[in-house]
Amino acid sequence: MTVNSDAQAVNAAPVGADVGSSGARLRRLVLVATIGNTLDWYDFLIYGFLAGTIAKLFFPTESELASLLLSVATFGVGAVVRPIGALVLGIYSDRVGRKAALTLTIFLMGLGTGLIAVAPTYASIGIWAPLLVVMSRLLQGFSCGGELGGATAILVENAPEGRRGLYASWQTASQAAGLLLGAMMTTLVSLSMTPAQFEAGGWRWLFAIGLIIVPVGFYIRSKLDEPEVFLKARKEAAVFSFTETVRDQYRPLLTGTGVAVLYAASAYVLFIYMPTFAVRQLGLPFSQALIATTAAGCVVFVGSPVLAAISDRYGRKPLLLVGALAFALLTYPAFAAISVQPSLAKLAAVQLVFGLAMAAYAGPAISVYAELFPTHLRSTAVSLVHNIPVAVVGGFAPLIVTWLIAATGNVLAPAFYVVAAAIVSTIALLSLDDRFREPLR
Repeated sequence: MTVNSDAQAVNAAPVGADVGSSGARLRRLVLVATIGNTLDWYDFLIYGFLAGTIAKLFFPTESELASLLLSVATFGVGAVVRPIGALVLGIYSDRVGRKAALTLTIFLMGLGTGLIAVAPTYASIGIWAPLLVVMSRLLQGFSCGGELGGATAILVENAPEGRRGLYASWQTASQAAGLLLGAMMTTLVSLSMTPAQFEAGGWRWLFAIGLIIVPVGFYIRSKLDEPEVFLKARKEAAVFSFTETVRDQYRPLLTGTGVAVLYAASAYVLFIYMPTFAVRQLGLPFSQALIATTAAGCVVFVGSPVLAAISDRYGRKPLLLVGALAFALLTYPAFAAISVQPSLAKLAAVQLVFGLAMAAYAGPAISVYAELFPTHLRSTAVSLVHNIPVAVVGGFAPLIVTWLIAATGNVLAPAFYVVAAAIVSTIALLSLDDRFREPLR
């Protein structure tokens, strides 16, 4: 199906509706999608900030390094199951509806979060404690797998003509908001009590906060309306076939996956893992590490929509190439700089640079995923494109770089990982057909 204009289909308001009411509806849509996604990502990412604490309480061993490796490996388990969630929830979204899928994802995320919040520690129930944590991560990963595709589809399919990049970028901004909220709440809770009190149970408050706000997100998403362009495509498209999708769409699937490699690696290494790196390798206090991550999250949150709006005018590909080259050229010098006489000021400066590079890359990237695929399978394809790299290079990135540092004795090992991902994505970008001026298919 060809849609001459996204706005023509989506913004077909009743007779007498004015432009102001249409604009208010779109602003409300973005707010609803952003708030729900922020809550979902807060719940998923808070585990990453607490990897060190969870290692001591749920994965105790004679070696501190071994405990940490087990903890970050469990974080990676949530990423491994994400392609499965992407496929199952993506198909559900494409066949049943965006609203139904997004409501289901936040319910599953809340279930996983609640399980961690009340899980007894290893000292209480032994081996069942880490098993409960693994189970909760599987639920969270499955939920997150279907989150991006459904949220992205509903944003771009409602976007006015020529503004898909801006609207899709709120997906990136809401992820940054989840990261920002997680870092801020972790900072506040950790500073409000002693380290002993935090380990004794104070950390549970962070998961409890995520659990409390789930009903809010559930209610908000229940108010979403299905995009008109999706409703038309669902009537006209054939029954979804995964085999046919892979056969007919293998080139855009490969291109989109290649673009997403850097997104996944940079997000998990330079933002989620960085607090752990700052504490273990740089010797900085946990609170300072979180302050730097919070500052970077602010840059991504503000910068992503701005740079995505620029991509609506000048194209996605130029900005993506700038972002990829920034990661390729600056990551190693940045890690080298903070490794010599580490300080909060240095770490914050480096994180701010990474935040700007992430905004330049991730802001336009989301709309690229959506523009590669037709409407009747957009949610599934976008979810797979984003989550396969997360499972392969993202979720286990903290585990891999922690092991690399221990095996080589080189604290700059995380930089090599990100640079390699930047090279892969740059190659994929060179073959990208920029469709920012074309209507959605």
